[in-house]
Amino acid sequence: MNPNCIFCKIVAREIPAKIVYEDEDLLCFQDINPQAPVHVLLIPKKHIPSMAEIQENDIHLIGKLFFTASKIAKKLGIEEDGFRLVVNTNRDAQQTVFHLHIHILGGRPMSWPPG
Repeated sequence: MNPNCIFCKIVAREIPAKIVYEDEDLLCFQDINPQAPVHVLLIPKKHIPSMAEIQENDIHLIGKLFFTASKIAKKLGIEEDGFRLVVNTNRDAQQTVFHLHIHILGGRPMSWPPG
């Protein structure tokens, strides 16, 4: 845990969040600035600053992260029409919270290119 990380504080329940899913490794909660009718963030409880900093010993956790994103999309009813997973990595990609997270977006048609 990083004591200066807002997502670590959410995991520790120091900051409230509307939780959608939780298990021993992952936490999913509603985004406070939604960009689609469905917009949640899925994070590992382990503090990993970005995709650029995952390690070989994180392979199982990263696989579980993406598998769980699919389960959450089903739970939220967006899997049939479609959903987008977004992982911003570092500043040029607009990562603003440096704790690995997946945006799960759905409930409306998405445009391309995304940014």
